[in-house]
Amino acid sequence: MGIETNIDDGLRTRLALKRQEHQDLNQAIHALASRPTIDQLQMQRLKKKKLMLKDEIKALEAKLFPDIIA
Repeated sequence: MGIETNIDDGLRTRLALKRQEHQDLNQAIHALASRPTIDQLQMQRLKKKKLMLKDEIKALEAKLFPDIIA
C-alpha cells in the first residue's frame, strides 16, 4: 500500500464518522422538536453544529472525489 492509499483510507474513515455524527445530530434535532416545549437555544446550537459538520463532509468529499472538468 502506498502513502496515497493510506491517506484515502483515513479520509474515508473520517468521512464515515462525520456522516454518522451528522445523522445522529439530525435525530437529536427531530427528537428535540417533537417535545411539547422546545429549548430554542439548544435547537439553535444543534443546527449550527449540523451545518458545520455538513461543511466538513463536503470538504472531505472534495478531497476524495475531486470535480475534474476535462
